[in-house]
Order: sequence, then C-alpha cells, then structure tokens
Amino acid sequence: MRKTVCKKLPIFATCFSRKALLVKRFVLVVILSLVVCFVTVTAAGKRSSSTNGSFVANPMLWADVPDPDIIRVGDTYYLVSTTMHLMPGAPIMRSRDLKNWETIGYVYDRLTDSPKYDMQGGTVYGRGQWATSLKYHNGKFYVLFAPNERGAMGDTYIYSADDPAGEWTLVSRMRHFHDCSLFFDDDNRVYVIYGTGEMMELKPDLSDVIEGSHVQLFQREADETGLLEGSRVIKHNGRYYLLMISHVYAPGRHRREVCYRSTDIRGPYEKNTILESDFGGFSYLAQGTIVDSPDGDWYGVMFQDRGGVGRVLTLSPCRWIDGWPMLGDEEGFVPERVRMLKSGEPERHIVCSDDFSAEKLGLHWQWNHNPVNTAWSLTERPGWLRLKTSRVVPNLYLAPNTLTQRMEGPTCSAAVRMDISKMKDGDCAGFAAFNDETCALMVKKQGKNTTLQLVELSVKLSQQDKVVENVTERVVWSTPVSKEVFLRIDGDFRPGKRDMATFFFSNDGEQWTPVGEGYHMRFDWQRFFMGSKYALFSFATKKAGGYVDVDYFNFSVTEK
Repeated sequence: MRKTVCKKLPIFATCFSRKALLVKRFVLVVILSLVVCFVTVTAAGKRSSSTNGSFVANPMLWADVPDPDIIRVGDTYYLVSTTMHLMPGAPIMRSRDLKNWETIGYVYDRLTDSPKYDMQGGTVYGRGQWATSLKYHNGKFYVLFAPNERGAMGDTYIYSADDPAGEWTLVSRMRHFHDCSLFFDDDNRVYVIYGTGEMMELKPDLSDVIEGSHVQLFQREADETGLLEGSRVIKHNGRYYLLMISHVYAPGRHRREVCYRSTDIRGPYEKNTILESDFGGFSYLAQGTIVDSPDGDWYGVMFQDRGGVGRVLTLSPCRWIDGWPMLGDEEGFVPERVRMLKSGEPERHIVCSDDFSAEKLGLHWQWNHNPVNTAWSLTERPGWLRLKTSRVVPNLYLAPNTLTQRMEGPTCSAAVRMDISKMKDGDCAGFAAFNDETCALMVKKQGKNTTLQLVELSVKLSQQDKVVENVTERVVWSTPVSKEVFLRIDGDFRPGKRDMATFFFSNDGEQWTPVGEGYHMRFDWQRFFMGSKYALFSFATKKAGGYVDVDYFNFSVTEK
C-alpha cells in the first residue's frame, strides 16, 4: 500500500503521494522563478540584451537614421540610411530581431566626383548620399542612390554585393533620380520609381535607363498640397505598392504616409492613407517602408523628426486590411512598444564605445567629408587614435578628419581622454556636439599657453556650393590646461528637455566638473540636415604638423 501524506499548500489543500508532492513543489518553484524573471525583465532598460526583454521599445533606433529602406533575407534584416556628407557612406545595418542593430559595412569609403567632398571650393554639408534604396535579387544585394551634389559621370549610383558586409562593386552611373526606389519585378525586368510618381525601366544589365520608358504613374490628388516623395516599392499578392511621404499643408495637418497600389506596375493606381499618427510628444511621422517576418507578420519602419538628435526610426505593426498595408495599432497610432520577433539575440548597437585597440577603425565611426588618410593612425601609438593636422584651416567646419558618431536618446553620455602634449602653436583640438550649431570643449594652443574653452559655434553656408561663408564663435568658459584633458558631453533628448547638451571637464576622468549652463542642440534642414554628432577633432590655424592622441571614447545610454 502506497504511503500518503496530507499537506496544505497555499493554493489548494489535498492529499498527495510523496512523489506527487515533490512534483507540485517543483512546479511552484518554477512558477516563482518565472515571476522573478519577469519582474527583472520589466525593470531592465532599453539597452539591456534582447534576452531580457520581450518588446521593441519605440523609437526602435533613437538616433539619426533617416530615409530608411529595409529588407529581409532569410531570418536577417538589413537596413540602409542617409548619412549625406559623412564618410564612409551608405551604412548597412543588420538585425535578426528588429531590436538589436549593428553596422556591418558601408557601400563606399569616399565619393570623388567633386573636390567639395574634400572641403575644397565648397562643402557637401546636407548633400552627398540621400535616400538609398536597398534590394536583394537572384542572390545579390543592390543599392541605388542619387547624391544631391552633381557628379561628372552621372548623378545616380548603382552598386552590388554578394555579401552586404563585404565589398560593394559599382555597377553603373546614370541621370539623377530624386528619392528613388529600385524594383526588380518577377519577370526580372528592373525599374526605378522616383520623384512624385515617375518611373523608368532600366536595361537588364542595369547600365542605364531604357530611353522612352518614362511613365507618370498617377496624377496628384487635390488633398496633396505639399511635397510627395520618398518612394519605396514592394510587390505583394500580385499587387504593386508604392509608399510615399505626403506633406499636407493644411491646418492641423503635418505629414503622413500614403500608399498607391495597382495590379499593373504602369497603373492605374489608387491611393490610401496608411499612417497619420503623432508619437512620443512629437509631431507626425512618415517616410519608410514595410517588411515581413519569416512567420508572415508585417512591420512598418518610419522615421520621425525629433529635433537635435535628428530623425529617429519607429517600428509599427502592419495589418493587411482590404488589401492595404495599414500601419500602427488597432487605432492607427504608432505604439510605444512592439512584440519582439526573436529572443536570445545578443545585445548590439550602432553607437559604441571604443578603446582604439583594434587594427581598423570601428564601423560605428564616420568622418566629416572625405578623410585625409595619411593624417590619422591607430598604429603609431598602439591603443590610441592619433589625429594629425594636415592643412591650415580657419575653423572647425573646414577641418579635415573630424571623426563622428551619432548621439542617442533618451539620454546619453560620452567621455574621452586626450593627450594634447604634441599640439603646435595655433592648433585647436577637442570634443564637440557637432552640427551647423555646435558647442565644443576646445583646446587651443597659443604660443606657450594652452587653454581649454567651452565654445559655441555657428556656420553660415552659401546656398549653391555650401561654401563656409562665416563662422561665429562665442567663448563661454576657459581654463588653462597642460598635457592631457578628460572631456565629457551628456545629451538629453527626452520630450520637453530642449535637446540639452551638458559639458564636463576632469583632471582624472573620475571627478567631473560641469562647465557652462547647458547648450540647446538644434536641427536645421537648410544647412546640415542632420542630428547632432559626437565629434573628435584636431586642426591647425597656423602650421600643420601637430597632433593629439585619444585614449578612449566611453559611451553609454542612460534612462531617468
């Protein structure tokens, strides 16, 4: 006869065999463990590993990642964005869960069509690579983009690659196509859709357009009172879908995402508004595309202007309703969070710390315009980044080899250690929240004196050639320094916090002293058209040949 025990448990009371009781106790332990795990996950921040959170919080990427195009190949998502005057350009980012993103490569290292890319005879601030289209076809990746700086061989580039993290090969150059989308149809015919609903067919080898193939896909409706651009094209269930950002100039209206659809690529097309939502205390958002998951779910990736941090990316569910890809939650609004696709992915980021111990510069860095590669080094002093002065310039906005990373919300902090002992008379070096309106911790060498200043800078650019016509400078704070400096910049991009940058100075990298009263970072589409960037710089105003060494860049995102 089996021996039994009678035990009163918190949830129920009954008699069990000793074996059954042990099983019940085990189940309760597992349940309690899961509860503790859930509480821990809930308390974790957005920077935590995706193994510690089951949602993607919006913004999906709280950094300057405008004009996105995103595709899925197998179980992997690839994203490309606009970076304009920054080099290398056309960054390719990768994720498997739509939460953890990393930069895996760039389409090109530099552009050489114009000396302006080297800041000679003008600049390309706010120009360069725009609104790149990313596609995958017959085992190859393709990008198409049209810089807003006229080139000698044609204004549109097409590149291809077998591996998006590897080398990209230039396929062709052709006429300019504004905000264009490359599209491979099921019959292998290839098209570029651009402007406000225009289309041309490309030759099968992508070498050029087929002359006489131009089609105007639709006529603007009466409610389209502003810009209609940002083309992205997909095909789904036999229909063609053209997604565009619509700027509606009417009281109470801002921007929206509209969709044109047709059963024939040449039309006729009908239109529907698929997203008209504000989000997070900021005004309406749009421009992007939609993408599916391996399980058949669909998502929309759209950018939103967020002031000083730039244009951030949001993630929304996409529900097919009556054959239309409707974005947002059930009420049509961008949600605060979206269920994550996949658990167990390692934590990855597009903004990263760096100790400069690698043989190559990390992919998270971009130069302001084409770099002078003989004027920087990771090997001359191992474990340090050396920034040399290479030519005499009057100000930071014309300085070669300014090295940048995005700033990131909701709040972020970055600190650097800089050896300034080899600066020459007239040299300037330091750490900045860099944009057309800049605030910088700037070391200035003047004769035998070396001072650290907090400087506010503003640049005026000519309209046509983006020539630096004038730079105003205001010194807010100053102190003498000697051989090395520790500098820190914190950014606060939370709604209502005015995009504030706060600056700090330290003698040891441990105890930090705030300087100044904070700086309001701005976004100006007529000049840089870009969010503020962390920037390391060193330039000469009298004679080239000096340099500074940077030991580390320590970055973190904090939440309050």
